[in-house]
Amino acid sequence: MSKLPKILMFAWLAFPAIAMAHEHGHMSEGVTSRGMGKRARPALAVSATIDSKNQLWLAKVENQKILVLHSADNGQHFSSPVAVNAEPENIGAEGENRPKIAVTRNGTLHLTWTLLLPQPYTGEIRYSRSIDGGKTFSAPITLNDDKRLTSHRFDALISDGGDKLAVVWLDGRDRDAAKEKGETFSGVSVYMARSDDGGVSFHANRKLAEHTCECCRTALTWTADGPVALWRNLYGTNTRDFALANPDSGKVRRLADDEWSIDACPHHGGWIATGDNDTLHAVWYTQGKNRQGLFYRRVKGDRMSAPMAFGNPLAQAGHATVAAEGNIVLIAWREFDGQSYGAMTLLSKDGGVIWSEPRRIATTDDAADYPLPLIHNGQMHVVWNTLREGVRVIRLD
Repeated sequence: MSKLPKILMFAWLAFPAIAMAHEHGHMSEGVTSRGMGKRARPALAVSATIDSKNQLWLAKVENQKILVLHSADNGQHFSSPVAVNAEPENIGAEGENRPKIAVTRNGTLHLTWTLLLPQPYTGEIRYSRSIDGGKTFSAPITLNDDKRLTSHRFDALISDGGDKLAVVWLDGRDRDAAKEKGETFSGVSVYMARSDDGGVSFHANRKLAEHTCECCRTALTWTADGPVALWRNLYGTNTRDFALANPDSGKVRRLADDEWSIDACPHHGGWIATGDNDTLHAVWYTQGKNRQGLFYRRVKGDRMSAPMAFGNPLAQAGHATVAAEGNIVLIAWREFDGQSYGAMTLLSKDGGVIWSEPRRIATTDDAADYPLPLIHNGQMHVVWNTLREGVRVIRLD
């Protein structure tokens, strides 16, 4: 771990700063979504994945278009970007909300995103795919099937590598239906859409849970038992801790007993990845009664390790993500030391039992996205988009 990381840069157009979290579950999306007739501002939030040929794929938003491009040399050079949506859409691409990209073993690309509608805090979950290696994309379709003008946001996408796909998101349909009946309803719900034919068609939407936090990102991973979803749930009146669910078995359980009681949405979701023998690796943020800061926990069957704290709370450590392959587990997060943002990492080579010292692998003196870790065939990368330097693909030795 003493070697310096190799930093490879691909400079894009400069992006403005990411919006910060707002109180009671809503970001600036309600304001942003009103500008459908105007040029939408570009955003720092990107997504990345690696395919079976070791090609790195990136998705970004620019001028109301999702642009997809790829690199065959670890980010030194990229292909010309291809637009996913032919018609402009007001796409959620700030902080917790960003387009998602996945690629299957046969090279099919899958994209999901949140279309922000003109009414505040409303949206739709959109999907498109490419079966020709990213040269062209199918016309986008809407995955939420309730036909309600309500909140459908913060989507997550996962594939089993073949023909099976799962998409989850936060959904306001049950809250709105309850209000129409004069009933109270805390938070929103989590819904899912499944495809068993590589995105050609999707099953009817399925509800996973009611009474969830309104604006924390969702996360998905795939196991031998199917997809596993992670979201910030509501327990009691306003306790906002994370829940894990296996939709195929119907099992839902509490990941953390942080006891974070707050009448507001933290805008700080978790992340999850699958390692060797279907061990789950989860990271999250809390300011609960029992613990505060960033935490990691591994889950194997019904057994959970004790929560492990990481990151420097005095440096605003937050928005952690995690990647896993076999026994390699890589965590990335962002910190701010008062002068510059830093992309931070932790590495475990034994499935999350023993960890390296934290490393600051890159810095920037301007606005920055959250760093995204990737592992493929034992190679580790962190993708980090910053206002000043553009997207950096950082290879870890």
